[in-house]
Amino acid sequence: MKYAFDIVGVSSVLDFFTHQQQSWQKSQDLALEYIGSHKCTLDAFIQSVEPVPPKWGWEKDEVINSVINFWMNHSESICYWNSRLTDAGSDNLLVARIADIKALQAEFDSLLQDR
Repeated sequence: MKYAFDIVGVSSVLDFFTHQQQSWQKSQDLALEYIGSHKCTLDAFIQSVEPVPPKWGWEKDEVINSVINFWMNHSESICYWNSRLTDAGSDNLLVARIADIKALQAEFDSLLQDR
């Protein structure tokens, strides 16, 4: 199975918590998770994704490899988001999304249908 990892933005801790609560309350069959970190480091995001694979039956090593591959290939994006996180202050999180490719495609399709 292939996984996609991407940084999607900066959020206040409260807004992120609220989003997570709403996601858990919905009947969500999509294998997709949003994770947050106070730090913009590879180690911080690896720690953030470690609890995710067992929930969805994902291959942990492949999930971690997707995070590492993102880190190796998107240095400009990482620098940008690190700056945004620093600008936002310590009460904020850097938010990333990890998903299997099929779930990510389904999410994008649903966003387009909502318009």
